[in-house]
Amino acid sequence: MAKDKEFNKDTAKFERIEPVGKRVVIRKDEDKKQTKGGIQLPDNLEIPTITGRIVAISAEVENDTNLPLRQYDKILFNPKHAIPVELEPGNQLFVVPVEDVVAVFRRE
Repeated sequence: MAKDKEFNKDTAKFERIEPVGKRVVIRKDEDKKQTKGGIQLPDNLEIPTITGRIVAISAEVENDTNLPLRQYDKILFNPKHAIPVELEPGNQLFVVPVEDVVAVFRRE
């Protein structure tokens, strides 16, 4: 059996990520460079930002009516168990268990 194309794992690119189990994929918000009062923060100061947007939801989370999470929701999450994923440079994605999602921001 001849191969039409050789598979090269180093050049294979993934176009999307689909979480499994009770997990969501989050695009982390940018770290803050300035306070709300207008004070510029030094570059070497690490203030962890733990908010982000849900970009993908597992089927298990989507089908669970007790979990109020939807794609594109802005959330607050505990980064302790977040697993970083890099599909493209500069794109901060994390796979996060739903237990680590602590709040959902909603508009009335």
